[in-house]
Amino acid sequence: MSEIKLVGTAHVSRKSIDEVKAAIEEFEPDVIAVELDRPRFEAIKNKDTRAPDVSEILSGGNFSELLVQWLLAYVQKKIGMDVGVEPGAEMLAAINEAEERGIPIALADRDIRITLSRFVSGMTLFEKVKLLVALAGAVTGKDGGEEIDIDELSQNKDLIEAAIEEFGRFSPGGAKALIAERDAYLTHSLLNLSRNNEKVLGVVGAGHVKGIRKYMEDPSSLPEMASLVQKPKPFPWAKILGVGFIALFAFLIILIAFSGVGWGVLLEAVLYWVIINGVLAAGFTLAAGGHPLSALTAFAVSWMTSLNPMLAAGWFAAITEAKVRKPGALDFRKIMEAENFTEMRKVPLFRVVLVAAMANVGSTIGTFAYFIFIFPILGIDPKVVLLDGLSNFSAFIGSLLPF
Repeated sequence: MSEIKLVGTAHVSRKSIDEVKAAIEEFEPDVIAVELDRPRFEAIKNKDTRAPDVSEILSGGNFSELLVQWLLAYVQKKIGMDVGVEPGAEMLAAINEAEERGIPIALADRDIRITLSRFVSGMTLFEKVKLLVALAGAVTGKDGGEEIDIDELSQNKDLIEAAIEEFGRFSPGGAKALIAERDAYLTHSLLNLSRNNEKVLGVVGAGHVKGIRKYMEDPSSLPEMASLVQKPKPFPWAKILGVGFIALFAFLIILIAFSGVGWGVLLEAVLYWVIINGVLAAGFTLAAGGHPLSALTAFAVSWMTSLNPMLAAGWFAAITEAKVRKPGALDFRKIMEAENFTEMRKVPLFRVVLVAAMANVGSTIGTFAYFIFIFPILGIDPKVVLLDGLSNFSAFIGSLLPF
């Protein structure tokens, strides 16, 4: 009968490295399953030295997910540096030990891109804001947190469970994607390996051990693998909102045109649409550390992208940024090795994604700001425009009807 042994680790714990090596020595597994997917395996082995495909990154459009992934990795690395161990060191120890002994390695974790996609889509807007604030505090060192005893964390089951429960209260949907779903995915991987191997050693984060064991005790409770690997298809709020703004802008221009305030005011209304959207998109691009040409691109296209839900100012700004400051083959590694957020911003690939995200934020704020401030800027009474414009427009439409 097959036997599955779990080693629960803290990803930045020196003690975990020793425990992994001891488990391999004592258990003598036929296969070692590590909590990694292919991209993270390549990264930890430093085999992936290809230049990043910027066009693929931009076409995905998941700029916020990428930033969250990198910032989470940075925070984990920062903890690892504090205790003198690189994140993933216990996984690397398992891989190296397996290679020395000729033991096959199995990548047991779900693709990080699917996990992050489900993680982000499972969070509410308020939860996403709280997460970004927490990450920003950790990156800048202003989180006010206490020093963490990593070895205690990996050994203290009550502490681990308390942390998981706290995260579950913080974001039920996010916790499901990061923890519960991956418990199930890892269990599927381990059970599949046990069908062809007598001894399977699973090297997983300590936070997954309880969930994996629970599923192993009752495999019938495991969700189907297909349900765990589907990328979520969230309701297209952004597109609906974009279409709504297009309709609102068109309606506003029509009302101004028919209100009798004059063609000069109409032209000003259109001009301010270009200026407000453009200035904010460009300003946020510069705040992200973008090149002046990237900011100019954001300014030039923001008025148009705000009227087309299929386009984004950040996409164009990021393309320019990538052309001017070309990302290099080692940019992924440089992002992970950055000592602080300032160093992260200096890495061309990180800056390209940050520019894309920030330009989109600026353009979106510009759109909202336009509808809030346009009437005071133009110096006209909105009641006059709305009532007279609607009345005159209705009369015009009526004159075109054959009855």
